[in-house]
Amino acid sequence: MDWSLIFIILASTLVTYSSLLLLLSFGLILCRKPLNLHWLHKILLILTAVIVAACIVGLDLKWKEEWLAIYISLQATAPFLHLGAAAGVTLLAWVIASFFFHTEQKALRVFVLLLYLCVVIALYLLPLLIHSPCIMEPTHLPPKPRLMGHRGAPMVAPENTMMSFKKTVACDAYAFESDVRVSSDGFPFLMHDKTLDRTTNVATVFPGREKEDSSLFTWAELQQLDAGTWFLQKQPFPAARTLSSEDREEVGKQKIPALSELLEAAGTHNMSVIFDLRAPPKNHNYSEAFVNVTLEAILKSNISQELILWLPDQFREDVMRQAPGFQQIYGHKRRNDTEPLKRVNLSFKNMSTQEIRVYRKDVKVNLYVVDKPWLFSMLWCAGVDSVTTNACHILQQLKQPSWLLPPDTYRMIWIVVDCLLFTVILWAFILQRKCSRKRDTSVSDTAVLLTQIHSILE
Repeated sequence: MDWSLIFIILASTLVTYSSLLLLLSFGLILCRKPLNLHWLHKILLILTAVIVAACIVGLDLKWKEEWLAIYISLQATAPFLHLGAAAGVTLLAWVIASFFFHTEQKALRVFVLLLYLCVVIALYLLPLLIHSPCIMEPTHLPPKPRLMGHRGAPMVAPENTMMSFKKTVACDAYAFESDVRVSSDGFPFLMHDKTLDRTTNVATVFPGREKEDSSLFTWAELQQLDAGTWFLQKQPFPAARTLSSEDREEVGKQKIPALSELLEAAGTHNMSVIFDLRAPPKNHNYSEAFVNVTLEAILKSNISQELILWLPDQFREDVMRQAPGFQQIYGHKRRNDTEPLKRVNLSFKNMSTQEIRVYRKDVKVNLYVVDKPWLFSMLWCAGVDSVTTNACHILQQLKQPSWLLPPDTYRMIWIVVDCLLFTVILWAFILQRKCSRKRDTSVSDTAVLLTQIHSILE
């Protein structure tokens, strides 16, 4: 289940509710009516404020870069937010109409009415500015992006292990993304973290060396470590709780793989390999030669050079001379129009959907790390070639984007909804006008009656 989507819907609902309540309160103030909030409204308002504040603080402190994802999030939700906003403003019509027909200050009446009409018109025309990549003809939908396993399939297996590789193969992923380090005696191995304490039992096997750079261990020492049990203990992803008994047993058998082991398996399954090459500390035996050691291990393996996506910038030109068959992939955008980039590997937060569509003409774009179906859908519609993901087992199951609307269908929905909502607004003003006239007539009749009674009494 995509809990992030549920959270977004809940937060959006509460924020929309609070916004409507605020606007209605504003209308009551204009009508000089008392604000008597029910206790349930007060609780929901406090809950909304807490959730919004927590989200803002959390994003700013822990995931500062996530602010960059707001734009693509709005692209995904804008068509639906627009309809909700238009409906919310329509609900204000009754309050605005009541104020207009019951306020004696003509200038204020006209000002409020014009302001309201400006907001309504702006919302009705807002779709002209909405450019969501999934508003397109189904026949124009690009091919589904290929999947690249981020450290394998870390939601259902310990990251950077051979079990994770097997799960990646089962996802029909085309590439395995990993991290390579070189041991103190010159063996390239898979490990993301600088230290071993998060993903192994190093504290038990080598007490006191938990914070030591993993590259300072020998290959024999690394092979003594358990690289799987932590996954069951810490359960970094909810899917870890749903593993079968066979998978749990296999998790406990995982060791730190050598790069050569991964390459052999990748060659057998015709799977591409891409990796970040982590530089060892300066006091390392291979601090100057770690690139050559890694390159030598690749060239000695049985994997085809075309399956290697070379990402490290260190000695790239030298690598291209020794291994011309490697596919060079770059971690930056084009610096100019003449730069001969064929592949790029970038964060999805650093590339707009418009840039993706420009690049796709002659550059293959891989974006990381994409786990959520809604985000994958947006990038699919934009035409990205591939994505790096922790959730290949989820994204594999998507047969089409989460939503896809032909432009004509979206325009029809937009126009029909706007017409219906405007009809509601007119109805509110007409009804309030009738109520106002009846009230004025009633007041007038009452005044005449009181006058007659007063004259009789005199």
